[in-house]
Amino acid sequence: MLEDQTAVVENSDNALELKEKTKKDSLMGRLLNDTPNPPSVGDIVEGPVIAIDKNSVYVDLPPHGTGIIYGREYINARDIIKKINIGDNIAAKVVDPENENGYIEISLKEARQALIWGEAEEAIKNKTPLELQVVEANKGGLILVWQGIQGFLPASQLKAEHYPRVLDGDKDKILEELRKLVGEKITVNIISVAPKEGKLIFSEKGTEQKDKEKIIGKYSLGDEVSGEVTGIVDFGIFVKLEEGLEGLVHISEIDWSLVENPRALFKIGERVKVKIIEIKEDKVSLSIKALKENPWVEAANKYKKGDRVQGVIIKYNRHGALASIEEGIAGLVHISEFGSEDKLREILELGKSYDFVITLFDLKEQKMALSYQEAHKVAEEKKE
Repeated sequence: MLEDQTAVVENSDNALELKEKTKKDSLMGRLLNDTPNPPSVGDIVEGPVIAIDKNSVYVDLPPHGTGIIYGREYINARDIIKKINIGDNIAAKVVDPENENGYIEISLKEARQALIWGEAEEAIKNKTPLELQVVEANKGGLILVWQGIQGFLPASQLKAEHYPRVLDGDKDKILEELRKLVGEKITVNIISVAPKEGKLIFSEKGTEQKDKEKIIGKYSLGDEVSGEVTGIVDFGIFVKLEEGLEGLVHISEIDWSLVENPRALFKIGERVKVKIIEIKEDKVSLSIKALKENPWVEAANKYKKGDRVQGVIIKYNRHGALASIEEGIAGLVHISEFGSEDKLREILELGKSYDFVITLFDLKEQKMALSYQEAHKVAEEKKE
């Protein structure tokens, strides 16, 4: 009987012990669950500044301990530290969770950069417009600085009014045009970030691109419209059809006659009538000559292969000389008839008229070939 009573007491003690242990374990579990994990390298931590001395800043980071900014991290962030006061709440990046002195070593500059990259991602997401100064130019585009980070604005991402209008994509001339923008402030959007490489990519087009697509959608091939001349270059003229949309009239589309200097024919601000001949992505090609009667159609009724004609030499090129038969109609006198360029220029002088024989007349391609030798061979035969 006594043994049974003893066993009951022991069982009760064990149950009580187990209950207390379970209660203790449960409390410890809750504490562990409620306590944040200790910070790791790369984590961003935040807390109030509790002390500042000549080469260190101390930050309270409960419940993990005290953070310290010192050594190289202190030197790298001196400009920021100058503006910090005790009690200020700061964010920093963990570089060592526990150094030899028991502090959590943190970096203010790295944290700032991490936050900046976060801001850049937000700027992309929200399509935030940024007004930035152009600090440098290279053959590919412009260099801008945002939040102390250098970024690149490719030439392809420039608005029409800033895009370098250069014949044949000459890189030296492109650079020359881009350098004109250095020092200017332009509005851009961030379109790409690469934190590990420390790169930002900007675009001046931004949301304007969508607006431009909507504007272009209002026009069709063959539309005849009027616009304002906004730019004159060696290879043509730029015409603004409306705000946000500009098109190019290439030099070959200005007139049926040979045009060598567009600046002699147009002035900035002049209004001209044009025809839309191509819409490709966000670019519009225009023509002025398409609004005029095609002289080749009428010429096809007057000229044919073998005809003897008179022509005025209007231009030399690497293939020979161009001779104008009438307004808008010119044919090529090939260099092979003369043996050399010098000989050709000696016999056929600019501005002078000569007899030729048509050896090719192609209405579809709007091409004509002329022969000086054939014309003079016929003349010699007649003399004989």
